[in-house]
Amino acid sequence: MAHVAIRGYSYCLSHTPELALHYGNTPYMERVSHGETEYIKKLAETMQSYDEACSYAPNQAYIGGIDLDTLAGQPTPMYQNRLERASRFGMFGEIMPENEFLGLIDICDVFDIIWLEESFAADVSRKLEMHPLMNGKLMSRLEKGHTSSEIEKETEEHGALPLLYQGRVVGCCRKGHDVDESLSAHVLLENIASKAGSVLALLHLLKTTDLSPTDIDYVIECSEEAAGDMNQRGGGNFAKAVAEIAGCTNASGFDVRSFCAAPVNAVIAGATQVASGARPNVVVLAGGAIPKLFMNSRDHVRKGIPPLEDCLGSFAVLLDADDGTCPVIRLDALGKHSVGAGASPQAITSALVYEPLQKIGLSFGDVDKFAAELQIPEITVPAGAGDVPAANFKMIAALAVMKGELKKEEMASFVEAKGIPGFAHTQGHIPSGVPFIGHACEAIKAARYKRVMIIGKGSLFLARLTNLSDGASFIIEPSSGRSGEAGGVTPEEVRRILLEALEDLSKKLTG
Repeated sequence: MAHVAIRGYSYCLSHTPELALHYGNTPYMERVSHGETEYIKKLAETMQSYDEACSYAPNQAYIGGIDLDTLAGQPTPMYQNRLERASRFGMFGEIMPENEFLGLIDICDVFDIIWLEESFAADVSRKLEMHPLMNGKLMSRLEKGHTSSEIEKETEEHGALPLLYQGRVVGCCRKGHDVDESLSAHVLLENIASKAGSVLALLHLLKTTDLSPTDIDYVIECSEEAAGDMNQRGGGNFAKAVAEIAGCTNASGFDVRSFCAAPVNAVIAGATQVASGARPNVVVLAGGAIPKLFMNSRDHVRKGIPPLEDCLGSFAVLLDADDGTCPVIRLDALGKHSVGAGASPQAITSALVYEPLQKIGLSFGDVDKFAAELQIPEITVPAGAGDVPAANFKMIAALAVMKGELKKEEMASFVEAKGIPGFAHTQGHIPSGVPFIGHACEAIKAARYKRVMIIGKGSLFLARLTNLSDGASFIIEPSSGRSGEAGGVTPEEVRRILLEALEDLSKKLTG
């Protein structure tokens, strides 16, 4: 089975506390149901500043500003032990401030949905012009802006949603249809924000891989949003919409949806296309989900914790042919959660971890690190969900004990050795294994890891269509050499062998 190279990866966060305060699902529903409650007031008072978001260790780990060993050694609670000299940019991407992100949303708008106030647009333009990835073509898409009165009229009379920055209305998101709920201002804002996050991640990916946008052949998008109209509410296509803004004129693409399992399924879909020769390269990417912002903030406010869910996450991964230098995905050991596998944690873990390892004759101990749901514990523990990454690692260890590959007294050391700290925001696709790809590949290239497993799990029951869950997994290893046809023999080697055979045949025929 062919291996597929992971050529590049990027991870970005967009710090969006105002979008979270007004359009994150938890505060939005609170405001609609009960008005400006004490919870809403305290939430607004305790939001993190941009500098605080940058200095929060898990955020730096996400963009590659620190490694995971540094994160694991960070004193807790980490929101009280901020990093010093934290940078906006990391190895994998950046943390973009909200004003610039609103500008990027406008750049990504092709239907005049987003209006920015003219003085705000001018200020954002000056800031984005200094951004290393914002070229002239992108900047030409940023509007000159509208007057405050025009924006006020659009929000008060035509159903537009106000966009705020530091408590001031600086724009609006207009609706796309008078009666179509799929084209409401709320849905369009979520979709354009997700698109903008994907564009940012793709731009960083192109920079780190030193590729031209025209080099990209195919894009697969795997966020949790749905784009369409009343006749086809999830018709798509985010992938081509993102490729268009980034200048990937030779690319096509499609979207993959499977809740939190979507990113792993999308990577597998992209890898198989590359392996088959159907596509020379594939980018898998996703933007963030506005509804997930401040999702657990009610518990954070109640317990005196800063509302930490204030960033939209995005990522992009480039897959292409194995050339012997980059870490590779093994396509002969893919995990899947089948319909009949069962919904218990044990059954899911067995299907996604044990069975693919068994298929290729490996044990739990042969994997250096496992990465499943990588939520930041300081977000989930106060909300009653516990330390999700730790729970997954304990389940893997327990299954190893059940299979006779580990002694019970060794479980704690197994979890410590094979686990990684959570460092991803709770945004559907964001925690589901894929944030570790960048760190894992860097460690593999440095020979610190020999093998890692990426695990995605999805909650299909949330759509009220089935009680089933979903899941998929894959293994990343160092390349064993250039992958080719005929069991790993390269085309050049095939030609050499054929020429030698023909030469021998010629000698025999000529005596």
